[in-house]
Amino acid sequence: MKRVLFISILFLILAGCSEKGPVPEDRFAAYVKLWNEQKYDEMYKYLSVEAKKTIDVKGFTERYEKIYGDIEAANLTVTYKKPKESIDDKELKKTELPFSVSMDTMAGPVDFDHKATFVKEGKDDKENWYMNWDSTYIFPDLEEGGKVSIATYPAIRGEIVDRNEQYLAMNGSVVEVGIVPEEMTDQLAIITQTSQLLNMSKEEVEKKLNQSWVKPNYFVPLKKVSIEDTALTEALADIPSIHLNEVADRVYPYKEVTAHLIGYIGEITAEELKTWGKKGYRANDVIGKRGLEQILEERLKGKSGAKISVKTDRGQEKIIAEKKAEEGETIVLTIDAELQRQIFAQYKGEVGSAAALNPVTGETLALVSSPSFDPNQYVLGMTTAVRQAWESDPNKPLFNRFSSTYAPGSTIKALTASIAMKNGVDPNEAIEIKGKTWKKSNWKDHSITRVSTPGIPINMTAALVYSDNIYFAQKALQLGTDKFSKGLKDFGFEETIPFEYAIKSSQIGKIDSEGRLADSGYGQGQVLMSPLHVALSYTTFVNEGNMIAPKLFLDGKDKPVIWKENVITKDQAMQITKMLTQVVENRAGSAHSLSETGIPLAGKTGTAEIKLSKESTGTENGWFVGFNTDNPRLLMTWMVENVKGRGGSHLVVDKVKPIWVNYLNEVHE
Repeated sequence: MKRVLFISILFLILAGCSEKGPVPEDRFAAYVKLWNEQKYDEMYKYLSVEAKKTIDVKGFTERYEKIYGDIEAANLTVTYKKPKESIDDKELKKTELPFSVSMDTMAGPVDFDHKATFVKEGKDDKENWYMNWDSTYIFPDLEEGGKVSIATYPAIRGEIVDRNEQYLAMNGSVVEVGIVPEEMTDQLAIITQTSQLLNMSKEEVEKKLNQSWVKPNYFVPLKKVSIEDTALTEALADIPSIHLNEVADRVYPYKEVTAHLIGYIGEITAEELKTWGKKGYRANDVIGKRGLEQILEERLKGKSGAKISVKTDRGQEKIIAEKKAEEGETIVLTIDAELQRQIFAQYKGEVGSAAALNPVTGETLALVSSPSFDPNQYVLGMTTAVRQAWESDPNKPLFNRFSSTYAPGSTIKALTASIAMKNGVDPNEAIEIKGKTWKKSNWKDHSITRVSTPGIPINMTAALVYSDNIYFAQKALQLGTDKFSKGLKDFGFEETIPFEYAIKSSQIGKIDSEGRLADSGYGQGQVLMSPLHVALSYTTFVNEGNMIAPKLFLDGKDKPVIWKENVITKDQAMQITKMLTQVVENRAGSAHSLSETGIPLAGKTGTAEIKLSKESTGTENGWFVGFNTDNPRLLMTWMVENVKGRGGSHLVVDKVKPIWVNYLNEVHE
């Protein structure tokens, strides 16, 4: 009997439990889960009958997706904390449940608290809780009839200036040239005249006028031109239907002079957007395409700002989030733009490269590549004619020569001398060399040729003064491949130069024979160096045997950084400097004409033969590297291509000469 009674009571309890219907907390918890998963079509199923009358599932889904997409919502988190006691009132038809929303947006973080209204719908066992949804659940201030508005604040790009605050890349103004089609009185004549002035083809102009969005009364941009080109803008202004507007844009005041160093900007491509889109870049943004504009992109770009607000149907604005734009950084370089301009001007279109630096601090004063191009053309609107001219030019103005490597010729002899002294060679020991050519007895078809025959025994100083290939070939052979290669590596060969601008590493190459080793000793063989590395290697002689690291940014830190410590001894560095001084002061020295400047200088010329095979004639590159010895503050390396039959390295020395006078006597007097 007791057993039957117990079972009956248990049945009644279970029956009572089974009568418990759905509760709003569980329904909302399920809704919140879907919201966090951004399954908007599933969320719609939880809306009340009244809510569904105001919006269908497509509109509901699209509204969430569009608003969240437009504001670039990320890290969406919706939280709802269920109450300790469940709402278990069968008579209850309506209730409110609190929730919180947080997300990151283009305008910064957005957080808000709100309450969801749930109503009970249905009959008997089909009753359930549904949400009286409205647009305030997206944002509390987004009432019916309101719209989400987005304003973006583009960041002002940082500028690049030289050590004297001269602009190398600036935010300036240009002139935008355009046509209003309905104002063209004689279409063919106007297109012809305009295309000629803008260096565009008639087809290029017509293509712009035939764009799908163009209407007769619209201003159609054709090209931008420099605001300084007044002759051009005046000629354009005389053409009927042509309009000129001054607009803000990137300007490179030094044009060709600093083009390879500074680079230029351009509109971001779809491919670039795959990488940079993760960092906040959008279509139509500009981005550095080359040079320091590209290297320093993240420092120059700045951070764009934005404002997300709600516009009510009454015209009121309620701000949801706002983030001010942050300007990009102004970059101050160690470069002296005036020195750079003077060096570039001395090239006069010649093919070559130069590097200048302060040999004590390592501050890079100039990096020149000639010939060059005007980076403003990329900003103003590159025409087909200009692009084709640059790309087809045999002198390759788009090729950056200061970041490339070349056979250093006789400029390497000071390094060979240093390595020899470090390995015990007596610089005062003179050796007898007869004739202009020499080869080892076991060599068959290889010999070493020198420029002149002094007729006296040659020691290390004389070998540098006369630039004696045979002497340095013999010293390389005396050292052997291992010691010679190690010595070059002590000077930074086969290493990445610690520099903010990528410079190709200097190479020793494959020394697989005595002939190749001998050639390497005087700068031929497979040895390659960049002009900057040649300059850096010579800082060793200025800094008591330590090689200075190059510096490109003027950051207020005066203490120089040593790249290679104790490459040679202090005494050896002094001896090499004295020898290099003789290259200038001795009447027989290859750089003797520099003594006319009246400035105490030490340096070395070089001529590197460039040929594809032993049988071919080949060309020659001329070199000079040197520094002032009295309070050293300028060290320069110059390389000019194709100097054969034009004076060789003497041509380079003549170009260098006025720079010493102008820079040391005038700029820093």
